[in-house]
Amino acid sequence: MSETRILYGYWRSSAAYRVRIGLNIKQLTYQSKSVHLVRNGGEQHGASFQRLNASELVPVLVDGEVRLNQSLAILQYLDEHYPKVPLIPEKSPLRYTALAMAQDIAMEIHPLNNLRVLQYLEREMSCKQEAKMAWIHHWIHQGFAALEAKLSNHRNTQGDTIFSLTDSPSIVDVCLVPQVYNAQRFAVDMSPYPLINSIVEACNQLPSFVDAIPESQEDAQA
Repeated sequence: MSETRILYGYWRSSAAYRVRIGLNIKQLTYQSKSVHLVRNGGEQHGASFQRLNASELVPVLVDGEVRLNQSLAILQYLDEHYPKVPLIPEKSPLRYTALAMAQDIAMEIHPLNNLRVLQYLEREMSCKQEAKMAWIHHWIHQGFAALEAKLSNHRNTQGDTIFSLTDSPSIVDVCLVPQVYNAQRFAVDMSPYPLINSIVEACNQLPSFVDAIPESQEDAQA
């Protein structure tokens, strides 16, 4: 594809964080363009970004003539078009186990603590800080408890692995690390999830994950 691969994102966006990790694992170069989700009411609501993605959400990946939003769709696109280092296991049923766990994180846990939901709780529902934090903690704990059980069951039936499902990072790990980052940012007690913690620790030893850390992005300082 085009050498002018562009990722529109925001340093603290979990979904953009996933795509950065995926691009790094595949060693694909890209230009990062910041869409500041807070400044001036949120640059994602501006006309120029609306033309790029009417959903007003990051990330958006532009790869030549291809333009995609939704992080899981982007990761699947990258796997299909740049298959040298796969993120999604090829063989069934492991392939579908990986996709299901990734969706558990990206579709069930994350949406309930993302920026626009929290802003709605504050602005439209007059939700106080204590109640908002209780909301965040409740949904993250519910999601992580189920995920910890699924990961444990996988090990009990398939044997120990370094990462979530295999001995190399998969789409599950790509989604898990940003969600744990969010949990830590919101001071969620992670002690009930030793398996999740060990997987994230292993991931964060790898340059592909380290280079994607939110605080390392240029717009984190903006």
